[in-house]
Amino acid sequence: MNVIIPTAGLGTRLRPHTHTRPKPLVNVAGKAVLGHLLDKLAVLPIDEMVFITGYLGAQIEEYVQKHYAFKTRFVEQTELKGQAHAIALAEGMISGPTLILFVDTIFEANLDVLNQTDADGVIYVSQVDDPSRFGVVLLEDGQITRLVEKPSTPVSNLAVIGAYYVREVKDLFKAIHVLIERNIQTKGEFYLADALQLMIDDGAHFIAETASVWEDCGTAPALLRTNRYLLEKMHESSHDRPGVIIVPPVHIGANVEISNSIVGPYVSVSDDAVIVDSIVRNSIINQGALIQSSTLEGSLIGERARVEGEFQRLNVGDSSVIRFGG
Repeated sequence: MNVIIPTAGLGTRLRPHTHTRPKPLVNVAGKAVLGHLLDKLAVLPIDEMVFITGYLGAQIEEYVQKHYAFKTRFVEQTELKGQAHAIALAEGMISGPTLILFVDTIFEANLDVLNQTDADGVIYVSQVDDPSRFGVVLLEDGQITRLVEKPSTPVSNLAVIGAYYVREVKDLFKAIHVLIERNIQTKGEFYLADALQLMIDDGAHFIAETASVWEDCGTAPALLRTNRYLLEKMHESSHDRPGVIIVPPVHIGANVEISNSIVGPYVSVSDDAVIVDSIVRNSIINQGALIQSSTLEGSLIGERARVEGEFQRLNVGDSSVIRFGG
């Protein structure tokens, strides 16, 4: 099986953190979002993985090659014309069964079903209360008949989570060619859902597989919610330190210095960070950051950033300095 992972988006909803790193490498629960996604693929017999990169794509390549042993290729999307356009860049590199994953989400689902299904495709979904915010699928006798992007009127509560399987990726490439030739666009872009709909209209048999967990990583509040979810699943050893109160669940990286502080619950602290005379709750503190004489809650603090003084809820990019008081 092959895997295509588009990573070329600008990640504007996660600024300022995506000024200095691509969205898939934003940290949550002690690891890049992309790392959490790749770890889930261990159950699959992966032949080759194709990353569609763009903005700061060299960082994606460096991260994958450093931490994973998958056979990989990296292709740059120089024009942001949409999901389908990005996926088409892998044409000629792979064939056969292919899984397409977007990196906005953390999910729990049965991927092993892909080794057994005889369907032409599988789309992973999750039941939601407000389907108008998502692409959704319509089912008839267990088969997907239609995909609708952000319906204005309720037609289904089965939202697409960003994980798709096709038994023969060459058929998807053909559908994308038709999509582009006919200039079928949604909001000015070529969407994967529209290409899949063309396949379904031509008789392809697609089924839905429900994800048991779907957590978003596309915005700062969503990233903090996902951080809480992942920390609750982790079973880290005790972090007892003199003069420090640790309220689990937390993740504390290597060479972290904490003194006279309360940390937790739901805090991720990356390597080499320093927390002094502070209270930190429900926050993500990135590598090398300094938190001093502060009370933080619901905050994202970038690499090597410095925050000093007073209660705040902050979203601070890399190498920033925030100082309150005299």
